[in-house]
Amino acid sequence: MGGFFGVAAKHSCRADLFYGVDYNSHLGTRRAGMATFDSAEHRFCRSIHSLESTYFRTKFEAELPKFKGDTGIGVISDTDPQPIIINSHLGKYAIVTVAKISNIDALERELLDAGVHFGELSGGVTNQTELVALLINRGRTFTEGIENVYNKIKGSCSMLILTEHNSIIAARDRLGRTPIVLGHKDGAYAATSETTAFPNLEFEPLRDLGPGEIVEFTADGVNVLREPGEDMQICSFLWVYYGFPTSCYEGKNVEEMRFDTGFSMGREDDTPVDCACGIPDSGVGMALGYAAGKGVPYRRCISKYTPTWPRSFTPSDQSMRNLVAKMKLVPNRAMLSGKRALFCDDSIVRGTQLNDNVKELFRYGAKEVHMRIACPPLIYGCRYVGFTSSKSDMELLTRRIIGELEGDPDKNLEEYARTGSPQYCAMVEKIRQRFNLTSLKFNTIETLIEAIGLPKCKVCTHCFDGTGRG
Repeated sequence: MGGFFGVAAKHSCRADLFYGVDYNSHLGTRRAGMATFDSAEHRFCRSIHSLESTYFRTKFEAELPKFKGDTGIGVISDTDPQPIIINSHLGKYAIVTVAKISNIDALERELLDAGVHFGELSGGVTNQTELVALLINRGRTFTEGIENVYNKIKGSCSMLILTEHNSIIAARDRLGRTPIVLGHKDGAYAATSETTAFPNLEFEPLRDLGPGEIVEFTADGVNVLREPGEDMQICSFLWVYYGFPTSCYEGKNVEEMRFDTGFSMGREDDTPVDCACGIPDSGVGMALGYAAGKGVPYRRCISKYTPTWPRSFTPSDQSMRNLVAKMKLVPNRAMLSGKRALFCDDSIVRGTQLNDNVKELFRYGAKEVHMRIACPPLIYGCRYVGFTSSKSDMELLTRRIIGELEGDPDKNLEEYARTGSPQYCAMVEKIRQRFNLTSLKFNTIETLIEAIGLPKCKVCTHCFDGTGRG
């Protein structure tokens, strides 16, 4: 996915920028970049580094003295190298995006046919942040250019733009699929994907930008350039999986939402178990809620080895996926032996991690292994944000199971997505059998939406039920 942070201050911004970007590190694992604008010398300073074998801090600490200036933006990216710096009729600016542009090939061809040239390539393909910048440059103003992005792209795009006037323009995706939150402290304003970036930097959250809203801020204040729209399709996986526990989106805290989904499930579940445990990291909040709702103890029957396995998204290579799934989680025999243990996890995507975990849990003495999933089964691939590295819907475990049951992975999808239907029950039972689970249950869309606390029409649930607006 990715996340960003931008700050405009009345003093050097480098410390706030460095730590603010770092607090978005759980949102991506491929690349990171920062840019500042030094008004005294009227120049930008930028660095981009790979994160595939190390942490954000280790790459940027030694370079911090060179980041001069009072305004800056930075990004953790799972896509292209960024920020990029542009010189255009709008002036010089740096830009970062959190985006998934599903029609990038068509837009690239349209721009090339119009005589526009691309200067950035990422692994031989178009850098989507540069494509966004080129669409912006076709407007007479930044606001008009950003509206051009909203009108042209299919998918999603939120962005921060660092101008040569010591200001930052923040623009949230047209349907608000990804968040931007504004914060303030004495002498500085900031914008971020994750409110977790604010407390230790002493920023107070001001408000979420609305869908399609564009603002420009300096150290002195915030100016609205485009009012927010009414329609919203914020990604439900922000709460289920992406978000850090201390972050809030649209006023709903991530950990609170996870606890509430678990509490509802635990209160209604009549399965006899001895304890509940969360699969680290994002299953922990749900398991704490389940234990409270069910009235059973919470136990750490499995722990993540954090010194060398920080939270990471799934590698694209299957052999590496298998290795990561096996190595980062360590079972605890003392907590497992002879227990009817129930585990909570955020989702089942390919099933790689689940397969290895269940085998190890039984091998380490569990009498029974029950699994509870925070969200409904993933039936449809994501068109709008891209929370996995899957290139095809057939990488989803559910679609492979449906193919086995129907002889066609695209058949009766609406019925498989409907909780309690014969097709749904057959699919869940087939998954349970495949992984030798004692029992398996998924949360319902109704429980998920209730825990998020927004009307369903404002939350994207496309991956569960095929709904969602482009």
